[in-house]
Amino acid sequence: MNIELHELTIRQVTESYVDNLEEGVVGYAGRLNIRPKYQREFVYKEAKRNAVIDTIRKGFPLNVMYWAKNDDGSYEILDGQQRTVSFCQYVHGDFAVEIGGYPKFFHNLVPVERDQILDYKLMIYFCEGNDKEKLDWFRIINISGEKLTDQELRNAVYTGTWLTSAKSVFSKSNCAAYGLAKDYVNGSPIRQEFLQTAIGWISGGDIEKYMSIHQHDPNANELWTYFRNVIEWVQLTFTNYRKEMKGLDWGALYDKFKGGMYDTAKLEREIQALMMDDDVTNKKGIYPYVLNRNERHLNIRAFTPNQRREAYERQGSICAKCGVDGFAITEMQADHITPWSKGGKTSADNCKMLCEDCNRRKSDI
Repeated sequence: MNIELHELTIRQVTESYVDNLEEGVVGYAGRLNIRPKYQREFVYKEAKRNAVIDTIRKGFPLNVMYWAKNDDGSYEILDGQQRTVSFCQYVHGDFAVEIGGYPKFFHNLVPVERDQILDYKLMIYFCEGNDKEKLDWFRIINISGEKLTDQELRNAVYTGTWLTSAKSVFSKSNCAAYGLAKDYVNGSPIRQEFLQTAIGWISGGDIEKYMSIHQHDPNANELWTYFRNVIEWVQLTFTNYRKEMKGLDWGALYDKFKGGMYDTAKLEREIQALMMDDDVTNKKGIYPYVLNRNERHLNIRAFTPNQRREAYERQGSICAKCGVDGFAITEMQADHITPWSKGGKTSADNCKMLCEDCNRRKSDI
């Protein structure tokens, strides 16, 4: 990784500044990609934005910024996007700050005050390296200010035709992915959470490898098709929507169970019964459970200390499985007499106590 410190003025950075909203933000005579298309909206609050201008006006130092140098000689901001947008917007006349008790836009300042801002010197590191080096470095420097998400960090590294295509579908406000799956996927498109979810699903969690392989693909049609297939499968398999369906790892369930033939009416009846079962404490886990039958998804309600004590006294400190006597209650575990899967409830009359060894062997079966 080659890193060089440069000193640039605000005048240089704001030259030919253009903000096309979700189409991106550029500056430095068109050579600096301040915010790539659909990457992220401006998130600084007014107080922080104004503090940047106040710092510059007083001649105090801003934190060092980092730019990534591309092969074509252009640059992208690795760290410092919010500060850069703040002073670019002010010079461009987008907002006013209070000076001497009065709100003043940049054009309200006298020439010497405007020059003082434009001639302010910024300390900027230019960084060159391969994708892994840039991503590692980006994670190191992303330690202050408005934190970037993991996906925003990746987007800064794996730029290209594929990412531009993917962002147009997954990262724009009210994008196609959001309209299709807002009830099933957590997060915000503009913070790249829909994009991260989609890539995580199709890649089995290896997001960076997938982005590296497809970085220079002409489009992200494969990802968009896969994402649509997952959501369509969910909607067809689970016909009655519930809020508990939002945020599940639908990609993994689709990959494993998409080939199955399910009686959707029967599934719905079982889901309804489980939703009303007081012993099921993790209602979101019902959906993977009805597919793979792993009770751990349901987090079945544990026996209370009083129920455990009642069963222990009833058994007389004898393990209900091996028959060995003399166990203290702290050496025993509660279990269902009639298993929950066969209709047994988590109640005092359905509780038995097993020694730790028997309970462990039971769990290992």
